[in-house]
Amino acid sequence: MAGQSRKWMILVATIWIQAFTGTNFDFSAYSSDLKSVLGISQVQLNYLAVASDLGKVFGWSSGLALMYFPLWTVLFAAAFMGFVGYGVQWLVITHFISLPYIMVFLCCLLAGLSICWFNTVCFVLCISNFPANRSLALSLTVSFNGVSAALYTLAYNAINPTSPELYLLLNALIPLIVSFTAIIPILRQPPFEPLPPDGVRRDSLMFLLLNILAALNGVYLLLFGSNSTDLTSARLLFGGAIVLLIFPLCIPGLVIARNWYNRTIHTSFRLEGSGFILVDPDELELHKGMLAHEANREGYQLLNDDVVQNPVKTVAVEEDDSDESCCKKLITRDQLEGLGIEHSLSLLLRRSDFWLYYIAYFCGGTIGLVYSNNLGQIAQSLGQSSNTTTLVTLYSSFSFFGRLLSATPDYIRAKVYFARTGWLAIALLPTPFALFLLASSGNASALQAGTALMGLSSGFIFAAAVSITSELFGPNSVGVNHNILITNIPIGSLIYGFLAALVYDSHGFTGTKSMTAESVVCMGRDCYYLTFVWWGCLSLLGLGSSLVLFIRTRRAYQRFEQARISSNINDS
Repeated sequence: MAGQSRKWMILVATIWIQAFTGTNFDFSAYSSDLKSVLGISQVQLNYLAVASDLGKVFGWSSGLALMYFPLWTVLFAAAFMGFVGYGVQWLVITHFISLPYIMVFLCCLLAGLSICWFNTVCFVLCISNFPANRSLALSLTVSFNGVSAALYTLAYNAINPTSPELYLLLNALIPLIVSFTAIIPILRQPPFEPLPPDGVRRDSLMFLLLNILAALNGVYLLLFGSNSTDLTSARLLFGGAIVLLIFPLCIPGLVIARNWYNRTIHTSFRLEGSGFILVDPDELELHKGMLAHEANREGYQLLNDDVVQNPVKTVAVEEDDSDESCCKKLITRDQLEGLGIEHSLSLLLRRSDFWLYYIAYFCGGTIGLVYSNNLGQIAQSLGQSSNTTTLVTLYSSFSFFGRLLSATPDYIRAKVYFARTGWLAIALLPTPFALFLLASSGNASALQAGTALMGLSSGFIFAAAVSITSELFGPNSVGVNHNILITNIPIGSLIYGFLAALVYDSHGFTGTKSMTAESVVCMGRDCYYLTFVWWGCLSLLGLGSSLVLFIRTRRAYQRFEQARISSNINDS
């Protein structure tokens, strides 16, 4: 029973790690000062943002490290990489040292790599300690990664709200301090104990409670994240945020109290009698779905006679049916047979579904991330420099809510079952709307509304992506396959950011241009107007790709759900 409480301690530690290691989201808060100190152009500043995202390309190195080193060493390696990467940048921006541009670029790369290593540690902890509810554990913990910028803004306001370079010092120190705090529960990680169905149901209720606490945390940060008027109130608000992060520690106490209650007090109350169902107890994890898929393979063929599952048969049918439309070929060609089938790297790269998924992510969540990187210059160009921290907090808070919403399919599946790829398509809808809104109006209200929508959309995509990758291409291969998927982030960061920087620098001549340490500062709507239009059009491409992916994979999700329901009926 002590092991059950210790696993919740690990979950809380994972929440803390995620909450303070999303340090790439506050880049826009100090980017203008970094640009001025280095005397670089907007294009060169974009390369520094790309360097931070480029760390994801080397995300596989964290998995390789875990093969040879214990988990705690990987955690501290990540902390020290961030300490060096951000610490050196802080020394540069405060004029303690002077480094060439290429060295600052490498520091940004090292800092970005540290974030990826932190994420890998958290993913492993969630999957190993909550195999039956890993999608709930992942969505909850990843959600807190989106709130990092808001927490750092509170800390910044509580210490010295007139020094943007303070963000870099906090980025260097806080993840290291949190790593020392989290090491105790990680070292005392309990052995794996399979849960009975009622235990899975109780855990899901605990996750519901934690999600409610997380939502309260997000509302608190949204309302008070950047509204402090003096140093005393800022410190009180920061203290309140820390208390909300500490509050989940009550969960292990609830687990111990519940176990004592069950052992000592006889009750006729049965949780199974409740009509409120979060996760079906028979569906312990996706691996059981894989077994159900294998056991019901023949049943799947009966349910879907119109889908030809043998590649040789597929060719024959296509030859016979000369009138088959191109649209139907696009939908039916090489469809997934079911969920959870393991994909090797070579098979993954040959899958049409993977490339549709890649494009949807590339033209959706990645645009949201690049938008957040440029938020400082966007606010500056529209005369909203004084509201930069407010906008950063707004993006961070709504990204947090978007990540929390990514758990919706797991909570309502007993009432309404909808393919997770369909939720992905829905999550992409706010992105083009926000970008065209930003292009059509340059006032403060449009900027705030667009920023909130971008954060909501990208947050959902970031959190849901791990579960979607696991379901479509196999849970055992998710480490490699997901790292292949997120290579679109540095690529998109480079392309989108480079194009935005070119437009920005070119309009420095037609709009209001000022020179600060040889860097161009563009003022006016034209600085980002074309960028928003192009990003909006590309996001429509991502939306279309996600819709095709949903149509292609909907049948696989239906098969999985039918197999789960059949299994429940047979067991009962």
